[in-house]
Amino acid sequence: MAAERRASVTWSGDLINGSGTIDEVGSGAFGPLDVSWAARSEEASAAHASCFSMALGNVLGKAGSPPERLQTSAVVTFVPGTGITKSALSVRATVPGLDADAFQAAAEDAKKNCPVSQALAGGPEITLDAQLES
Repeated sequence: MAAERRASVTWSGDLINGSGTIDEVGSGAFGPLDVSWAARSEEASAAHASCFSMALGNVLGKAGSPPERLQTSAVVTFVPGTGITKSALSVRATVPGLDADAFQAAAEDAKKNCPVSQALAGGPEITLDAQLES
């Protein structure tokens, strides 16, 4: 089933010096929220980190090894005039009963199949540093 997400924004000014307000989002989870170029250009990292974490939790859960904890970060490189050129994912995980090789395979699967990674496929480089902690 397709999922649609809606938001409304009011913006004034140019890209770099302008500012605006996210007036509302469809879920009602937040709003109003101030937005600027700096805030907007950092959002892609949160989207990729959360998407990857959910995908990895799903892969591990389906394999019978749900994670106790996933701590994920993403550093997204944005070059003005070019766009996103790289997304570097890093995850530290506690997954009882899983060995390092199985964890690495699950992490690579999640990297390849999370919707944000798929949207970036064929574009920027996506790297992954996945470590299983005891």
